[in-house]
Amino acid sequence: MEKGTLLEFRLHGERRLAVAERPDGKKNWIAIDEFGQKNSIRPQQISYVFSGQTYKPTDIPSFREELAQYLDPDSLEVAWEILVEDAESVSPEEMAQLLFSEESTAGCYAAHLLLVEDKLYFKQKGDRYEPRSQTQVEELKHQQEVQQAKKREWSEFVARVGQRLELTKSKFPDSSADSSAQQGEGAAPVLEDWSNSDRVRIEALERYAALGEETQNRAAAKETLVALSRPENPEGAFDLLVDLGLWTQHENLFIRRNQIPTHFSSKVLEVAQRCLHSPPKDLDRERLDLTYLKTYTIDDESTQEIDDGLSVEYLEDGRKKFWIHIADPTRLLVPGDELDLEARKRSTTLYMPTGMVPMFPPELATGPMSLIQGKICPALSFGIILDESGAIAEYSIHASIIQPTYRLTYEDADEMLELGVVAEPEIATLAEGAKLRMAWRQSQGCINIYMPESSIKVKDDEVVVELLQESKARLMVAEMMILTGEVGGRYGQTNNIPLPFRAQTQPELPPPEELMLLDPEPVRACAIRRCMPRSEMGTNPARHASLGLDVYSQVTSPIRRYADLLAHFQIKAHLRGDPLPFSTVELQEILMSVTSTVKEASLVEKQTNKYWALEYLRRNQHEVWQALVLRWLKEDENLGLILLEDLGMELAWRFPRPVKLGDRLDVQVSYADPRQDRINFTEMIPAAQ
Repeated sequence: MEKGTLLEFRLHGERRLAVAERPDGKKNWIAIDEFGQKNSIRPQQISYVFSGQTYKPTDIPSFREELAQYLDPDSLEVAWEILVEDAESVSPEEMAQLLFSEESTAGCYAAHLLLVEDKLYFKQKGDRYEPRSQTQVEELKHQQEVQQAKKREWSEFVARVGQRLELTKSKFPDSSADSSAQQGEGAAPVLEDWSNSDRVRIEALERYAALGEETQNRAAAKETLVALSRPENPEGAFDLLVDLGLWTQHENLFIRRNQIPTHFSSKVLEVAQRCLHSPPKDLDRERLDLTYLKTYTIDDESTQEIDDGLSVEYLEDGRKKFWIHIADPTRLLVPGDELDLEARKRSTTLYMPTGMVPMFPPELATGPMSLIQGKICPALSFGIILDESGAIAEYSIHASIIQPTYRLTYEDADEMLELGVVAEPEIATLAEGAKLRMAWRQSQGCINIYMPESSIKVKDDEVVVELLQESKARLMVAEMMILTGEVGGRYGQTNNIPLPFRAQTQPELPPPEELMLLDPEPVRACAIRRCMPRSEMGTNPARHASLGLDVYSQVTSPIRRYADLLAHFQIKAHLRGDPLPFSTVELQEILMSVTSTVKEASLVEKQTNKYWALEYLRRNQHEVWQALVLRWLKEDENLGLILLEDLGMELAWRFPRPVKLGDRLDVQVSYADPRQDRINFTEMIPAAQ
C-alpha cells in the first residue's frame, strides 16, 4: 500500500474512509480521515482498498457525493434475477459492470457496499458473492416481513400504552382515586381493548410483578419498562399495571403467585347453565321427606353458600332427635365430569377480605346447591339421638328433602337464645344438645383452645375489622358440625367405606405446673396451641386428639371443601346400594392432590388477611392499641409475638425494652408496608405524674 491510497476500515463496527499517510511499525498504517483525525490501522481492520489513483483526506467528502448516486438497494434484486439461474458468483468489480455498465472507483465501491450490506440476495464466499437460491430468498423475505411486523406491533403497543396512561391520568388526576378502588377477587381483567400481542406483553408484566426475579421470561417485561422509562424491577411493573388501570394498588399477588384460578372457563360455565336449566336425573329417587321439620340455617350475614341447617324432632318417647342437614351438591354431579374435575382442581373455596373465590360457579353454589329459606332443597340429613352423657346413642343418614324455615345470622340466633323465645324452643334445645356434647368431648380428652379472632372485610376501599366475640350460637353450630363429622366417620368405619378421615396425634403439652405460671388466657392458650400437631387426612379412621373423637370425617361443607364432597359421593352411593365411586387407592391419590392444593389456598388466605390487617393499621397510625405479649419468637433477640386485643391480630415485634410474657403495652404504629409485609410499633409510655 502506498501513501495516498483510499481505504475503508472498521472501527467499533462502523465503516470509515481514510487516506493512507505512512507506515506505523511493521504492519500498521497511519491513515487520516476526512476530519483530519489520524488513525493507526491494523491490517485486520481494512475491509476495502481503492486502487488506480491517489487521494487526499479532503477528497473524501466529494467522493461520498459521487458515491450516493450509485447506492440503490433495489438494483441488487435485478442483478440477482440475472445471476440466480446460472448460480454465477461475482466480484464487486463485476457487479459494478453488471449494475452500472462501468468499473469506476465509485461504482466498484458502491457494488462492494451493496453486497456486504445485503442480507437477502447474495452470500459472501471469499472475495466473491454467490446468489442465494429462490427458495432461500423467499424464506429470508418472509423472515424480514415477520420481523418488520413485530417491530410495527411493538411500536404500536408502546403507543397504545402511552395513550392509555394519558387517558387514565386525565380521568383520574389523583392517581389514588382509581388505584385504591378495590375490585373483588373474581373481577375480570380489563384487557378487552388490547390486541393478542399486547396481552402477551401485559401478561409478561403481570408475571414479573407477581413473581419478581424468579420469572423465567422477564426480558419481555423489562423491555416494556425500559421503553416507557419505568424502573426496571418488579415494583416498576406493578406500578405500570396500576397506572394502566389493569390492576389496583391492592392487587392480590398471593393469588397470582400461586396461580389460583379466579375465573371459570366458558366450558365450565356452560355446564353450570345446563345444570340450572336442565338438572340431571336425581339418583336418589326415594328421598326422606323432612319438610315438616322446622329448620334453621345459621351463618354470617355475608355468607352466600348455605351448606348446613339444624332441626330438632321431639319423639313420642320424650327423646330428642337432632337433625343436621347438609347441602347435597353431588346430586348435580357425576364423578369425573366437568364440574367435579373443576371443583377437584380448586379443592376449596377461598375466603378473603375482598371476597371469595368459589369452588363451584356462583350461580350453582349460591343457587340449587344451597339450602335456601322457603325452598324445597335436597340434602344429606344426619339424624342423631344422644344419651344422657352426650355420647351418640343412635344415628341414621338419609338422602332427604327439607324446607329451611329461617335464615338466621349468628347475632339473630344469639338474641333468640338470650331472650328465650317461647315460640322457638328448638333453638334452646339445640344449644342444650351442643353444651352436652361439649361436656362429653371434654370427658374424652378434647383440647379446647380459644384465641381472639377477627373478621376483616374490604368494601368500597374501606377496611373494617370486627373482633369475633365468643358466641353461644357459634359454639352451638360448631359443636353440631363436629357431631356430624363423628357420625360420618362412624358410618364409614362401620361399613368399611374409604372416606377422607381426619386425624390428629396426641400432643405433648407442657407440664401443668409450667402452664400454671402463664397468664390464663390467651397466653396459656398460645403455649398450648404451639404444641398441637397438624391434623392429617387419610383413608384410614384414626383418633382426632384435640376433638376428643376416635373417628372423624368432615362432611358438612361439600359446596366449599372438595374432601367433604368426596365423602358425600361415597356415603350416598353406599346408602343407595350402588358401587362406591372411588376405591381406597383412587381416594388416596385424589386426597394427596387435594391436600396440597388446600394447603396452598390456606396460606393465600392467611397472607391476604395479613396484608389487609397491615393496611388497616397503616391507615390508623394515629390509634393507640393495647398489645399483649403472647410468646417469644427469639427471646435472645427480644423478638416476640404480640396480640392487639381489640383487633384479634397477632404480629411479630422486636421489643425496645425487656418485657415478660403476659405484659400489656400501649403501642402505636410507626411504620407499616403491607406489600413488603413490614410493620413496626412505638410504645406509648404515659407521662410521669
